[in-house]
Amino acid sequence: MTVTKRTDRVGDKPGLLSRRQFLKGMAAVAACAVTVEIPSISEASVRERLSFYHTHTGETLTVCYPIAPRCERKVMEEINYFLRDFRTGDLHDIDPGLLDILYHIKRKSGGRVYEVISGYRSPATNRMLRRRGHGVALHSLHMKGKAIDIRLTGVNTLTVRNCALSLRRGGVGYYRKSDFVHVDTGRFRVW
Repeated sequence: MTVTKRTDRVGDKPGLLSRRQFLKGMAAVAACAVTVEIPSISEASVRERLSFYHTHTGETLTVCYPIAPRCERKVMEEINYFLRDFRTGDLHDIDPGLLDILYHIKRKSGGRVYEVISGYRSPATNRMLRRRGHGVALHSLHMKGKAIDIRLTGVNTLTVRNCALSLRRGGVGYYRKSDFVHVDTGRFRVW
């Protein structure tokens, strides 16, 4: 933010502010400081990367986490697009709490890249998968942008499951035969 001195008022001396002008200016600066959060160097240095590879589209995405407030909307739009229903192209807002869970699993496990099997699923896709007998829940949290099916490069899925369980947040499903883990932001439950 650039602060400039006003000298356009009649009777003002060039380069000097009245006490009232100074206080108004400081109030404006204080208001901006409250509403605009710019991370300090120490905050920026603790940001980590969440990297994703979508197994069905071949797309990749890397974002910094936690997301800086000034770019949160843009980053969430990228995440919403990346985790779209790859069958229909439908998008849905992804629950930021899901990123919190993924971040903590990655930190606990030392993994690198999330391999995404399924993010958001449209109701039409969910119905189709249920009809085909894929064991999909009727009211799946995938349809609300609150669930993701993943693997984590460099970490076996049992370890991913155990890390997710240790958080005691949301649902954790372990699909040993298909080699992936489901996590969601619903109530804590295990299958």
